[in-house]
Amino acid sequence: MPDRRAASAAPGYANLAAAATAEPSRLSTRSPVHGLERRGLDPLQVLAQSVAGAAPAAAMAATPAIVAATAAGSTVWSFAVATALALLIGSCIGQFTRRMAAAGSLYSLTAQGLGPVGAFVCGGGLLIGYGVLTMAGFTGAAGYLTALLARAGLGAPGVVSVGVMLVLAAVVAVLMIRGIRPAARVMLLFEAVSIVLMLVIFGALLIRHGIPHHLHRLGLPPPDLGTTAAGVLPALGAFIGFEAAAAVGVEARHPYRTVPWAVRSTAAVAGLLYLLAAYSQQVGLADLPGGLSGQREPVGALADAQHLPWLSALLEAGVALSFFAAALAGSTALVRVLFSMGREGIAPRRLGAAHARYRTPHVAIAVAVPLTVAVPVALRLAGLGTDRVLMLLLNTATFGYLVAYLLVCVAAPVFLHRIGELTAWPVAVTVICAPALLTVLGAFLAAQSAHALWAIGAALVLGALWFAVLRRRRPRELAAVGIYDETRAADLLGAPVAPREAA
Repeated sequence: MPDRRAASAAPGYANLAAAATAEPSRLSTRSPVHGLERRGLDPLQVLAQSVAGAAPAAAMAATPAIVAATAAGSTVWSFAVATALALLIGSCIGQFTRRMAAAGSLYSLTAQGLGPVGAFVCGGGLLIGYGVLTMAGFTGAAGYLTALLARAGLGAPGVVSVGVMLVLAAVVAVLMIRGIRPAARVMLLFEAVSIVLMLVIFGALLIRHGIPHHLHRLGLPPPDLGTTAAGVLPALGAFIGFEAAAAVGVEARHPYRTVPWAVRSTAAVAGLLYLLAAYSQQVGLADLPGGLSGQREPVGALADAQHLPWLSALLEAGVALSFFAAALAGSTALVRVLFSMGREGIAPRRLGAAHARYRTPHVAIAVAVPLTVAVPVALRLAGLGTDRVLMLLLNTATFGYLVAYLLVCVAAPVFLHRIGELTAWPVAVTVICAPALLTVLGAFLAAQSAHALWAIGAALVLGALWFAVLRRRRPRELAAVGIYDETRAADLLGAPVAPREAA
C-alpha cells in the first residue's frame, strides 16, 4: 500500500491533530464517504448494530443443539472456546476501528493491511456473509411469525410465510432509506426485547430444574479436547455478524471509541448468553432420550418437560424479533459495503450514491433488499421447509464470515507495522487466530456436500473473473480500495471552508 495511506490511517486523534497543523485551504470539503450522516449514532445504537447482527436470541434457541451434535457433553466448553476466539477476532478488528471510521466494514479495514487483493477477497466474503445472513433473517422471522399466526389458526404456513417475508423486506427497506438512526432504534428495541424474553425462558427453566450453588455441582463433564474442538465450528457460527458495528463507523459519534467497544461487548455478552443457553439445555435435557443433541426443538422440549407450555409462545416471539433485527442489521452492513465499492468504482458507481435528504445509500438499498428477499422466497416456493432453508443459508453465510475474519486477523499486524505502531499483543493474537480460523474453515469445507462445494467454487471463479476485469480496466480504482472517513475543513475550529467540490 502507498505510504500516504498508511500515514493517513494513524489514530483518529493524531490524524485530526496533524490536519489541524496543515493549511486548512488544502483540506477537502468532502470526505471520500460524503453523503452519509456523519456522527449521528449514539453508543447504544452502535452497539445495537453488532448485537442485532449476531442475533443472540435466535442463536440461543437453536445453536446449542447443533453444537451438541458434534461436541456431545463438551457443548458448553465448545462455546467457551468460541467466545474466546470471537474476543480475539474483535481485538484484531479493534486495531483498525480505533484508528479509522469506515463504511465498508472489514473490507475497508483489510485493505489497509493486505492491499487490493486481500480487500477484494474479504469484500467478497462479506457480500456473501451479510447478504445471506439477511436472507436467513427474513426466513427465520417469517417462519417464527407464521408459527405464532398458526397458533391463532390463521392461514397455511407456506403461503403465509412468503407473504410475511415480503412485508418484512418492505419494512426493512423503508427503515433503511429513512435514516440510520430510525433503523438503529428498531434494532435496539427488538433485540433488547428478544434477549429479555430468552432470559425469562431460560431463567424459568433453570429455576424449575434447580440452580446449583457450587461449581462442582454444575453437572458438566470435564472437557474433552477432541469433542470440544469439533464443536467450535458450529459454536463460532453463533457469533457471525458480531462485527457489524464496523460498517457504521462513519455514522457513529466518537467512532474510535464506540465501534471497538461495541464489537468487544457484543462478543462478550453473546458468549455469556450462549453459555447460559447451552448449560440450561444440556443439563435440563440430560434425562431425555438422546439428550440435547436428540431434540429437534430443544427449548420446546424443555418447556414440555417442565410443564411450561407458555414458554413456547414466548420463544417464537423472541426468536422472530431477533431474526428481524438480524435482517435489518445484515442489510444495513451489506448496503454500506456496496456503497463503499460503488464509491471506489470497483462496483457500479450508482451504488455509491446517497440520498440528499435522508443521507442513506438509497440506490444500494434498492438493489440489495429485493435480491436478499427474492432468494428465500424462491426457496420456499420451491417447496423447501423453513428449517432446511435456514440451515442452507446460515451455512453459506458462515463461510463468507470465516473468510473475512481470517483476512482481517492477518491484516492487523501488517497494518500496524506500516504505521509504526506494531506491538507484541496483536502479533500474538494473530498467531492464535489465524491457524484457528484456518482449521475451522478447513473443517467447514470438509463437512460440506458436493453441491455446496461446487457453489463455493463457482463463487470463487466469478470473483476471480471480476478481479481480473478490474485489474485490466480499472487498475487505478482497484489500487485505491479501502476508503474511509477523513478530516474535512469543516471539522477544524476556525478553519476557512474551501468552495464546495462537485459530487
